[in-house]
Amino acid sequence: MLRNPKSLQGEGTSNLHQLNPNHELPKNNGLENQANPRAETGSASGPPLLSYQIKHTYKELLTGSVKARLREGEIASRAALVRRKVEIDDCGLAVSGEEVARGKGSCDCDARVVKAREEGVRRWAKRKEEGGARKCWRCSGVGEGEMSAASGEPLSDASSDGNLGGSMGHSSLARLADLLQRCIGKRCHLKGRAAHAHILAVGLSADTFLSNRLIELYARCHRLDYAINVFRSIPFPNVYSWNAVVSACSKSGDLELARHLFVQMPDKNVVSWNTMIGALARGGFEDAALDLYYSMAREGLQPSNFTLASVLSACGCLMALSDGRRCHGLAVKIGLDANLFVENALLGVYAKCGSTDDAFKVFYDISQPNEVSFTTMMGCMMQGGSVGHAVRLFRKMHKSGINIDPVAVSSVLIACARAEEDEHYPYNYGLLLGQSIQALAIKYAFETDPHVGNSLIDMYAKTGNIDEAELAFRTLPSITVVSCNVLIAGYGQQGNRKKAMDLLELMQQNGIEPDEVTYVSLLAACVKARDTVSAQDIFDKIPEPDVRSWNAILSGYCQEDSYDRAIELFRKMQFLNVLPDRTTLALILSSSSAIGLLDFGKQLHAASIRIVRHDDLFVASGLVDMYSKCGHIVAAKQVFDRMSERDVVSWNAMITGFAHNSHNKEAFSVYKTMCQNGFYPTESSYASVVSSCARLSSLPQGRQIHAHTTKDGYESHVYVGSALIDMYAKCGEVDEARLFFDTMMTKNVVSWNEMIHGYAQNGHGENAVELFELLLSTDEKPNSVTFVAVLAACSHAGMVDKAIRILHTMKKDHDIEPLVDHYTCVIDSLGRAGRLVEAEELVDKMPYTDDPILWEVLLSACAVHGNANLGRHAAEHLFQIDPSNSSPYVLLSNIYASLGRWDDASAIRALMSDRGVKKNRGYSWIDNKNGVRAFMVDDDQRVHLIMIEEEMLSAVLSNLWQIPRMSSRKMSTTVNASST
Repeated sequence: MLRNPKSLQGEGTSNLHQLNPNHELPKNNGLENQANPRAETGSASGPPLLSYQIKHTYKELLTGSVKARLREGEIASRAALVRRKVEIDDCGLAVSGEEVARGKGSCDCDARVVKAREEGVRRWAKRKEEGGARKCWRCSGVGEGEMSAASGEPLSDASSDGNLGGSMGHSSLARLADLLQRCIGKRCHLKGRAAHAHILAVGLSADTFLSNRLIELYARCHRLDYAINVFRSIPFPNVYSWNAVVSACSKSGDLELARHLFVQMPDKNVVSWNTMIGALARGGFEDAALDLYYSMAREGLQPSNFTLASVLSACGCLMALSDGRRCHGLAVKIGLDANLFVENALLGVYAKCGSTDDAFKVFYDISQPNEVSFTTMMGCMMQGGSVGHAVRLFRKMHKSGINIDPVAVSSVLIACARAEEDEHYPYNYGLLLGQSIQALAIKYAFETDPHVGNSLIDMYAKTGNIDEAELAFRTLPSITVVSCNVLIAGYGQQGNRKKAMDLLELMQQNGIEPDEVTYVSLLAACVKARDTVSAQDIFDKIPEPDVRSWNAILSGYCQEDSYDRAIELFRKMQFLNVLPDRTTLALILSSSSAIGLLDFGKQLHAASIRIVRHDDLFVASGLVDMYSKCGHIVAAKQVFDRMSERDVVSWNAMITGFAHNSHNKEAFSVYKTMCQNGFYPTESSYASVVSSCARLSSLPQGRQIHAHTTKDGYESHVYVGSALIDMYAKCGEVDEARLFFDTMMTKNVVSWNEMIHGYAQNGHGENAVELFELLLSTDEKPNSVTFVAVLAACSHAGMVDKAIRILHTMKKDHDIEPLVDHYTCVIDSLGRAGRLVEAEELVDKMPYTDDPILWEVLLSACAVHGNANLGRHAAEHLFQIDPSNSSPYVLLSNIYASLGRWDDASAIRALMSDRGVKKNRGYSWIDNKNGVRAFMVDDDQRVHLIMIEEEMLSAVLSNLWQIPRMSSRKMSTTVNASST
């Protein structure tokens, strides 16, 4: 009669899972006497050594760390299975018919499996009633003298000699292998261990083939201790045994043990190398994987498609484009370039390395791309900024009938989010496209997928629909830390610090532990809200902040113009040995350029070379900007020339650098080269080059640039428009500047300042004051530059009292502290009016007595009105402030000369000569059809004289004879022919 497994336990077996550390069985458990009563009587119907084999089964199963994981009574249950006739259910586990009838099955399977079990019970009961042969209802090939692969119990007396394995046929071994294979496929750990117990009971533990299957089973079930013990029990392991145990170690994450076993392997085949290379690549040891691949090549082994896929994955993670191309060449050579597995891996490495052209070539050479091919290519397009191409690829994927999976839907939703940020796409393009993709996701039941849900939250947040993002967040089937991070990042983009902090509190209340990404997103929210105090508090809570956290807090201080604090934090970051990335270097370079720390900028340049970041586009553009703003335009040009590749940001940095340092001709040259190289100018490009036109007073070129801005749609941009106003005003076209100003759809304080300053430059003081008063009536608030412009206008128009009144209202009405430039304008106004005493009194009351411009303005007024005493007083201040400046010497000498005091004038000239002060030569420029040309004083180079004469002759002939304009050389030929 079949017994309950618990009835097999003796008095001392109630705690079998608490065995001694040496895994010895308790001696007085009564198992030997109860497990096989026929062994005592010597009955020929049962094996006399069965109790020994059950005890041996216990010892084998309890090796390693198994004893701490077995439930009470589990071992006895398996021992009962060894003794009793059982049935095989659809999952491959040996379960007795009576246990199934009582619901004692070892696995919790679905309804289909339960139904199959019940069918097996009915068939088993029917055969029992008929008195037929007691054998498994599905083991049709088992007859008398054989043993059921499921039960482990002899079906006849033929095996009563105790040789349990001697009667096992080839078909039974095949059934055992099939049983293990099904356990492997379904990851049935408990069923597999029961099969393992049977293998031990029948004496097949030394079979290499079955042992290899057991190793694979335990590897699939993440039971490395079992797999190692099975491997050690194989007397003569073959190469498949070694490969299986190395694979088990790698799947369990024990790469050190896997590498140790790999080194000990007597014979290695391609599978062995593939297993180890793939394990290293997946485990984050890409360098080691690449080194092992080259070692494999030195052994003379030809890689397979799995080898190349693992190596290409490592190349992508390392951004090793050259190694990836080398693998590509080898794949072509050995004929694996048409393998879809290898082609998708090639797509991945080219996409990660940013080589979009190579990725396109590989993609279009794939004969039958699958969903992985399309998804990888879409990611490559988005990485390169080609959002439209990514969307078109998804549309092509859908129309081609290729299965749409959640990864593809998530990728195209990310593309929709980026399209909304790209100004080249129409308004709400990304939102409308994302909503259509959401409808497709609902159709395919992907909306509940966590990746798709998180992408929906991100898409709605980036398109400004935070309510829809919250709705998508609430409809997720389960909330994870990733979902919370995406929504917090959305709040950060909106600058909604309060909601971000509320969500953090909700996470903690629901037991969701925030990670570092959470804190980085919170930092971004605080930075967006310009709350650096809260951002610093959150940053201090991060135990070991990584480079992303440092970048977030540095960005916050840079936005607040707290550049000193940003540099201080960067030094602390270096002290903690946190390696800066491209974003860190760009932020600190902008800080050093903003406050003119040239030496510190050079240190950053050296640091970027040390960590091999100086060739990065982002860092190199920052270096160009830093050197330009610090006045070292030559160093900036050297960095620009050494760049291996350039983008529009690099070109803009160089154009702005030349324009900032008044190298206007060079700015034009770089602008033209940029356009010739196929780069489209941006707002920054046009603003800088228009400023160069303004400084050169080059109206024709300015009009051409204006036409280009209108064509490219940048005319309405406020900074480009402000630069155009400044250009027209400096070229004397103040009415045209005012006309453009009035047509601007959007104005800021810079636009108002440029127009007021344009009136001031052209002597339209009353118009400037009128426009200033119009500004005060709008919502726009004047700044310090506004008052400089209107005070300068009052000075040029002789409106002295008006200038004094405006100066007094700065602090009183607008809370703006007057600076040295404001005082300079008022002093200049007083000086022009001859009110030198009031000017001197104002200078004495000012807090800026050491500024040379004030004294130069006062000295110039003294020169105009012939006040030698006050002029001498102003000149002496200038001699102390800047002895090398030639202006005060020349002005004071001219004052003495105008008053006939020649001795004093000569004395000043002699003092100037003794101190080695030299007057700078003046120069001017002209704008002709061949460009802008500068001329120095006493510059009598014949090439310049000939050029001027040719231009003048061409202009005269064109006006007199009204002939078409032609080149100067052709014109000279015409004139000579006419005279002849």
